[in-house]
Amino acid sequence: MTEMIEISELDTRYESYRLASSGAEKILLCSIRSYGIRDPLQGVDVDQKHVLLDGFKRYRCAKALHIATVPYRSMGNDEAAGIVELIRVSNAKSLTIIEQARLIEELGSVYKMSNDDIARQLEKSKSWVSMRVGLLREVSDVVLEKLFNGEFPTYAYMYTLRQFMRMNSTPQKDIDEFVTSVAGKQLSIRDIEVLAHGYFKGGEDIRHQIRHGNISWSLSRMKESERLKQGDCSERELTLLRDLEITQKYMQRVTCKSKAERFKTNSFYAQANLLAGGIIRQLDNFNQAIRGLYDTTGEKVGNLQSP
Repeated sequence: MTEMIEISELDTRYESYRLASSGAEKILLCSIRSYGIRDPLQGVDVDQKHVLLDGFKRYRCAKALHIATVPYRSMGNDEAAGIVELIRVSNAKSLTIIEQARLIEELGSVYKMSNDDIARQLEKSKSWVSMRVGLLREVSDVVLEKLFNGEFPTYAYMYTLRQFMRMNSTPQKDIDEFVTSVAGKQLSIRDIEVLAHGYFKGGEDIRHQIRHGNISWSLSRMKESERLKQGDCSERELTLLRDLEITQKYMQRVTCKSKAERFKTNSFYAQANLLAGGIIRQLDNFNQAIRGLYDTTGEKVGNLQSP
């Protein structure tokens, strides 16, 4: 049941467990100014306190607009159960994977719940829980602070930086330096990706410029380099070049990962065998096509280099 409560009655101890987003908050602020708070804030009632679990952006907007009372819905009086329920409905509530990980860590460290217990209550697999526990362990305090303050996008960390960490064994200190250098600059995901490639795969000059805050210069340099690399290639040629780059990348990944000895489940064995068999059936044709492309392009390169 929803009730109206004084905003001062809310306990915001879990505020640092949720990602901030200044852009989303500005939009929400305008909406609340015009229409009020439409969805109630949610929390658990513990020791005569309303412990807020969901609605921190609404809470901050209400504070900024000097709104004294807010709609509130209690999720019960069990803090651990409230966290579990919040994660359970996270798809609907847009809880990110890093927020899920932070709350799962809380269930384990504070409420002494095992991964099996958490998985059972969330109606998820143990591997689903373990992956999130492992994810949080690999994030340094420096990066974690930037992520939760909204200074560095979670998507860029998950799908750009983690790839460098996994594929290239990039040291954590380098990841920390890069994130610190570009955090809070209001960069797009694409710009961060471009800068990351320059920082981790380019020379010391570009790393020096990024570390010292010359972001605009570094972006211009990287984009110009990318443009020159594409040259006068047609769209079809660029598409094939991208496909070749992706193929090379995933060949390296599969080569490394297939040697692991941690595969145990029958489901994995069955699916991996089918997929591997399908790949084997294409290897001869693929090998012939790649060798033909290599020989043909090699001849052309040789002709271009001839006096």
